[in-house]
Amino acid sequence: MLSAETLDYGLLSEQAKSLIAGEPNLTANLANISALIFDSMPDLNWAGFYWVDTPEQLVLGPFQGKVACVRIPIGKGVCGTAAATGITQCISDVHAFPGHIACDSASESELVVPIRCGGKVVGVLDIDSPMLSRFSDTDARGIEQLVNVLEQHLEQH
Repeated sequence: MLSAETLDYGLLSEQAKSLIAGEPNLTANLANISALIFDSMPDLNWAGFYWVDTPEQLVLGPFQGKVACVRIPIGKGVCGTAAATGITQCISDVHAFPGHIACDSASESELVVPIRCGGKVVGVLDIDSPMLSRFSDTDARGIEQLVNVLEQHLEQH
């Protein structure tokens, strides 16, 4: 595992690209990407996906970490806000986020990146940490780069 300062997001994105190359199954790809992130990024307690299930809610997808909330209303909590706005949410203190949904009480900070296909938000990548202020702008841009790899794959399949 690398320290936050030495994590090479370009390499992480290339690893994700290699893991999903030629594999059309979404569940398999999301499972491998969540495992890659959880194993590669230090100081995480959860990494995984929520997918748009209905126009009103997200449903849990593949992840690494403790059991999680199964459904999240779009527009609620950090994940629902990212899905509703299409904007990456980099939250230093989840307890200060209005309407935060605490799936794991150990989570202190959170990074959520929307996933698009056909120009529409279809899900989010959610990463939690038990540390306050764990995620930087560099982390946000790096994970957005990784999500872009997934989005390109989705567009092709």
